[in-house]
Amino acid sequence: MRPARPPLPATIWALGFVSLLMDVSSELIHSLLPVFLVGALGVSALTLGLIEGAAEATALVVKVFSGALSDYFGKRKPLALLGYGLGALSKPLFALADSAGMVLGARLIDRVGKGLRGAPRDALVADLAPPGMRGAAFGLRQSLDTVGAFTGPLLAMALMLLWANDFRAVFWVAVIPGLLSVALLFFGVKEPERPAQAKRINPISRAHLRRLSAAFWWVVGLGGLFTLARFSEAFLVLRVAQGGLPLAYTPLVLVGMNVVYALAAYPCGQLADRWPVSYLLVPGVALLLVADLVLASSTAAASLALGLALWGLHMAMTQGLLAALVAKTAPEDLRGTAFGMFYLCSGLALLLASGLAGWLWDSLGAPSTFLAGAGFCLLSLLVMLHPGLRRLSAQPA
Repeated sequence: MRPARPPLPATIWALGFVSLLMDVSSELIHSLLPVFLVGALGVSALTLGLIEGAAEATALVVKVFSGALSDYFGKRKPLALLGYGLGALSKPLFALADSAGMVLGARLIDRVGKGLRGAPRDALVADLAPPGMRGAAFGLRQSLDTVGAFTGPLLAMALMLLWANDFRAVFWVAVIPGLLSVALLFFGVKEPERPAQAKRINPISRAHLRRLSAAFWWVVGLGGLFTLARFSEAFLVLRVAQGGLPLAYTPLVLVGMNVVYALAAYPCGQLADRWPVSYLLVPGVALLLVADLVLASSTAAASLALGLALWGLHMAMTQGLLAALVAKTAPEDLRGTAFGMFYLCSGLALLLASGLAGWLWDSLGAPSTFLAGAGFCLLSLLVMLHPGLRRLSAQPA
């Protein structure tokens, strides 16, 4: 009989609930933002794609520096606090925005906050996780984060119905869970003691970057390729809107996807600690490929629901696993930097993917956007046949 594993530390649960609250705050806004921009402010799908790509890429580029700084100072929590604080303070700007430029400004501030907190928070999860339980720790954080990602849209839908599609009133409500997230991080999360460094080092110097293994860079490249295959979720909202979903119900798009994601992320994280990596990565990418083909083929309710569910299951099988692989393949004292490099590559890929998705949508129609995503999925599956990745994929995370 397999011995029972110890429970995950309370601090990892607390970090998960910090993420949950901030995701409620963010998704209250983001689940409505594509329709607000295209419908209320009259921007094009290309502009939407560029705003989303620039915002997310900003977050992921900032993670390089926040991760490196957390390694340099030997502290993760202060940068995470600053990042969550900026996220909370950006929310009122959405309610005040009356142009695409103002929305872009608010999105950039919000995503700078996300960039500041992301790598230090994930490095903190890796620091706190007991041996052999990294997959479960990242899976739990992803699962709780994703509970917020569907609670926010559900709340947005209810408020839109209650307040007769008043976008700005809904955006104001998002301030509350954002501030609660910051308070929980400040009072509820204690950073573990780390050995004092005799001398602070520059973690992004050439000498220290050479310490990042070839296996780590394979994970970085694979994460970027996955991101090319999975453009901004704003296009999922627009695709379902094409199927005739009423304005107030558009948040259901992210609700449906994220319910599947939340339910599956923690079990998939536990499996990642026991199964070879390929057992989750390969079927995870295959599911995204099928989701893209389904979403490209039809706007019928059943097809859209199936596509969204498969998209969410793909996220559950791959996102926590990739984070666990970054932690596994990077030196302990460079974990923040490693997560930052990983997110930098993914951020550049997301900027390219979202811009390409918007251009294809405007030029050739919605199905072409999803067919391009399916093509990148096929490329990802081919890359995973490389001997370097096959060796890495043959072991648990």
